[in-house]
Amino acid sequence: MRQFIVSGHDVPTTPDFSLDDLAGAAGRLDVLCRCVSSAFFLSHAIREDVRTHLVLADEFTLRFEGSELRRLNPDERSTAALVRKALEEREEAIGHMEVETSPGVYLSRRGFEPILKKAAEDRTVVQLHEGGDPVVDVEPPEDPVFVLSDHHDFAEREVDLLDECADERVRLGPRAIHANHAITVAHNWLDTGGYSRY
Repeated sequence: MRQFIVSGHDVPTTPDFSLDDLAGAAGRLDVLCRCVSSAFFLSHAIREDVRTHLVLADEFTLRFEGSELRRLNPDERSTAALVRKALEEREEAIGHMEVETSPGVYLSRRGFEPILKKAAEDRTVVQLHEGGDPVVDVEPPEDPVFVLSDHHDFAEREVDLLDECADERVRLGPRAIHANHAITVAHNWLDTGGYSRY
């Protein structure tokens, strides 16, 4: 299974946001919605072997399970509507106990640290960062967990946790790219088994 953890620093943790201003009033929730689309959508199918965690302001986490997802569409607005629906049920998420808010979408009161540490228990954690090793020099890992940030750099505490938990730090290309594009490139890296044969 492939996993992605995306830290959203400014996104809302209440459902009181407009679907008409995801890039502004919703704290760049549009970035996270594009990450969900990149993680799951193929041309005419969904990647069922993918799990994606959206960490919302280090307070809540939304887990998307590819094998269970229903009613996920590739546009930002409908994904944001799933996020808003999940946050409407946030009182049902008690501690680390998740609540399923729609098929394949789960909400919990967990921030970045418990999500990352749980992933690091039995998976290869890969930080996608422009300062990492070139991807062409790295063998694709089995069952990777890719960790990305939204339009902000990782917070200082996140950097410390990644230094502690990440097995690899990988750069996907010579220039910095958007988080959702990084997910697409990471999928391609795994789909092709690396670039060494090209």
